[in-house]
Amino acid sequence: MGRIAFLFAGQGAQVPGMGKSFFDGSQAAREVFETADRLRPGTSEQCFNGTADELKETKNTQPCLLTVELATARALEEAGVKADVTAGFSLGELSALTYARAMDLESGISLVMKRGALMQEASEQQDTGMAAVLKLSNEDVEKVCSQFAHVYPVNYNCPGQVSVSGAADEMADFTAAVKEAGGRAIPLKVSGAFHSPFMAEAAEQFAQELSAHAFEEPVIPVYSNFTGAAYEGGILETLSKQIDHPVKWEMIIRKMIEDGVDTFLELGPGTTLTGFMKKIDPSVKAFSIAEFADIQTAIEGMKEC
Repeated sequence: MGRIAFLFAGQGAQVPGMGKSFFDGSQAAREVFETADRLRPGTSEQCFNGTADELKETKNTQPCLLTVELATARALEEAGVKADVTAGFSLGELSALTYARAMDLESGISLVMKRGALMQEASEQQDTGMAAVLKLSNEDVEKVCSQFAHVYPVNYNCPGQVSVSGAADEMADFTAAVKEAGGRAIPLKVSGAFHSPFMAEAAEQFAQELSAHAFEEPVIPVYSNFTGAAYEGGILETLSKQIDHPVKWEMIIRKMIEDGVDTFLELGPGTTLTGFMKKIDPSVKAFSIAEFADIQTAIEGMKEC
C-alpha cells in the first residue's frame, strides 16, 4: 500500500444526526465535541438533533461539519489510522489544516465560526444560488457561464462535473443554456454563491480575522483549494483567497496520486468525495468514513490493498 490521504468534506454534506456514532464510540472523538461545545455551546446538539433546515444555515453548517470531521479524524487515529497527506473541500480545508497541526483545535473552531458567519452574511445580502453542472467538459461549462453577467464556474470537482455560483435571476436561463449544450444543472443545497466574486467582501474580512492568528508549518502536506498544490507557507493569504476563488478539487486529487497516494479516506457525512474519486481515477482505493463502524470496514479494506 502507498500513501494515505484524509479528505475532509465540504458544505452540502451535512445531515441530521451526523457525528453521533463517533461521540458514542470514541473517547478521542468525544473530546472534540466537548471542545466545540465549550467554544460554541450547542454544537453537539445541532449535529445530533438539528433539523436539515437548521444545519443548512451556513453559520451552523461550517462549525458543525468541522467538529464532526475532526472527531472522525481523532477516532481514526485512535484506531491506528493516520494520514500521510490531507486536503479539504472548501470549509474542509480548515479541517485539514487543523488536522495537520497548522493550528490547534480551538483556533480551527474559532476560525470556522467566523468564516461561516461572514459567508452567511454575504449570502443574505444577495439573492444567489449554486448548481452542479453534469455531462459537460470544464471548457463547455466555462463557455456557457461566459454568456451570463453573474454566473461563474467555481468548483472543478471531477470529469463531467463543475459547480457554478450565480445570481438567482440568471440561474433559470443558465440551466436552460446548459440543457441546450447537452448537460444538466442540479441546484445545490447551500445558502449562497460560494467561491465566486459574490464572496469578495467575506474573503477580505476573513483575511483580517486570519491575521490575528498564528499558524505553524503543517506536519504533513496539506493541498490547497486555491492553488491545487501543497501549501508552501502563505497560509493566511491562500486560505482567505479560497473563499472567493474556485476550488480545484480534481487537480488536487491528481496531484496527490502523482505524489504517491493510492488510498483515500473521506471524513464527514456522505459519499460525495468518494464519488468524485471514482470519476477521477477508479484504480485507487476510496473509503467513506461517515459512521463509526466505517472505520473498521476501511481498516479491513486497506489490508487487502
